Amino acid sequence: MKIGKFVCKNKWLIVIVSVLLLIPSIIGYFKTKVNYDILVYLPSDIETLKGENILTEDFHMGAFSITIVENMADYDLLKLENKFRSIKGVSEVISIDDIIGTSIPVEILPSGLRDKVAKDNTKLVLITFENSTSDDITLNAVSEMRNIADSSVKIGGMSAMVLDTKELFNSQMLLYIVVAVICCIVVLMISLDSYIVPILLLLNIGFAIIYNMGSNIFFGEICYITKAIAAVLQLGVTTDFSIFLYHKYEAAKEKEENNDKAMSVAIHDTLVSVLGSSLTTIAGFLALCTMQLTLGVDIGLVMAKGVLFGLLCVIILFPALLLVFDKLIEKTRHKNILPEFKLIKNFVTKHYKTIFVIFLILLVPAFLAQRKTPVYYKLDTSIPEDYGYSIATRELKEKYNMISQLMILVPSETSDHSINEMSLEIMALDGIDAVLSPSMISEIGIPEMVIPEKLKNSFKNLEYTLVIVSSKYDIATDELNDQIGKINTIVDKYSKNAIVAGEGPLMKDLVNTTDTDFKNVNYTSIAVIFLIMMFTLKSISLPVLLVTVIEFAIFINMGVPYFTDTPIPFIASIVIGTIQLGATIDYAILMTTKYLEERKNGVSKKEAIKAALDSSITSIVVSGMCFFGATFGVGVVSTIDMIGSLCTLMARGAVISMIVVIFVLPSVLIIFDKLIIKTTLGFKKGMIKYE
Repeated sequence: MKIGKFVCKNKWLIVIVSVLLLIPSIIGYFKTKVNYDILVYLPSDIETLKGENILTEDFHMGAFSITIVENMADYDLLKLENKFRSIKGVSEVISIDDIIGTSIPVEILPSGLRDKVAKDNTKLVLITFENSTSDDITLNAVSEMRNIADSSVKIGGMSAMVLDTKELFNSQMLLYIVVAVICCIVVLMISLDSYIVPILLLLNIGFAIIYNMGSNIFFGEICYITKAIAAVLQLGVTTDFSIFLYHKYEAAKEKEENNDKAMSVAIHDTLVSVLGSSLTTIAGFLALCTMQLTLGVDIGLVMAKGVLFGLLCVIILFPALLLVFDKLIEKTRHKNILPEFKLIKNFVTKHYKTIFVIFLILLVPAFLAQRKTPVYYKLDTSIPEDYGYSIATRELKEKYNMISQLMILVPSETSDHSINEMSLEIMALDGIDAVLSPSMISEIGIPEMVIPEKLKNSFKNLEYTLVIVSSKYDIATDELNDQIGKINTIVDKYSKNAIVAGEGPLMKDLVNTTDTDFKNVNYTSIAVIFLIMMFTLKSISLPVLLVTVIEFAIFINMGVPYFTDTPIPFIASIVIGTIQLGATIDYAILMTTKYLEERKNGVSKKEAIKAALDSSITSIVVSGMCFFGATFGVGVVSTIDMIGSLCTLMARGAVISMIVVIFVLPSVLIIFDKLIIKTTLGFKKGMIKYE
């Protein structure tokens, strides 16, 4: 009650301080760096990342780009190369003209070599960058190269993809927020009895979101996926806290002598009621921190912090706003539009056995379907066809059959003969387009004496010799992953200390890492939430029953893509289950708490269920629809599939959880009533009837 009295006494001070706190939060928001490269979240101890560090530090090849130049004279190409070399962050620019000069026609080269460097009035240019793929210097260099070049120059490579992702995301971020707010406003206008309360409610959550996003500056940087979903997810997850407080306040006003006392009671009741559910939500997000892919830590910490800020604002800022704008709220009241759901309540209590049987029948196929949902790992799926990276990648594939590259770092003590033997063995593999090393260059018809010293230095230093392998297989496919496995076997035969690096091996590691993460995160979130519910509900059986019900909703949600044959991004397969469990278990806790309260008062199990539905169904529907509204709109408007798919899954999951809790949970509580009473503290012997 002390918190309530403080808030009521200092309402204006709270509003003023809250507004002032927006200033450092907004500064922090804009100062927080955003990372657009998911591969940097791989575990730092994997061999491929060690290879990337060697390429960056020793070869000044933190990133590279295979660029296509079309219909450009040799002289103009060399001028363009010099312009590219002058850009900060560019390490080297090499084309066939740098090797054979402009006086020797490309046409005299052996056809096998010619077709790999020049074809159909186009030439390939290899551009290397000093810094890593997603480093700001590298991205700025790619951007400057695009500004210098015209449409005849197509710049490919991972850095071009990251830059396009960045530009695409930044162009849509504001749209995500606007759409989410509009959708939530519509839901709240329908479900609440005042036109001004929804605005105050969203204003309160808006403050919490800004505080959360601004405080991310202490993390140094966050992933663009986190930035995209954090605001809409925080909006969807914490809206029910505010709705709960408002309903408590309205109920208390009818009993207390003034608004301040009513608000003090409402704050106390809300804190007691939502503390347990907010802990389960926070625990669900923190479970993501167990991922080896540290993107989980990124999302988990930001969202756990967001729920905490949301709870603090609901207890402190939102009551102050309601008290300050009380007169305006009263002037803008309207009749409740939301129905009372009497038909649903009667249907559920009458047909609970049938509902339970349907639940049992669907549980197994839903579980099996979600395990077979198709998952994709290609990071460039979201880039539109008319963006620079997509155009360059398409032309490289169509003209040169060049789809992916990997780097082999061979210790310098390995002989040229061994490297040649290794290269020839790799070249013999299915799907290999070319293998390039210093010793192999002379093998393909270019005398070593004409090879520029800078090109030789690009391939060799005191510790390693670099071998570049070009594959015909696409990134993150089974074919490429199998091919990389075979390359690793060949490389190990010639040198146990050699490292196979590059985008393809990194993506293979990503696949292996996320397979482990999927199991770890789900088990951890279930275990942690189970323990929290065991203490908050003081029961052994209820956590099992409630988690099973929500997991059933998750199985259905994740199984839908299997039946529609819609591949989902790999990150969704890992985090959606945890997010849906943490965010919607509140619905089940809310209904169960009221059910236990009624049963402890001696009410029959069917009447207890009716009372539980009567008191919670509106809150569950409003909360579920707000979660749906906040995420569904973003899923529709986003052209970045990684974000669009995540939001679509969250939106569908909110609705499915809402329906399952309203229909399935009551039948589970009725059928397992005797078990619940015997395994839950607080029930006195002889007071409960098992009718």
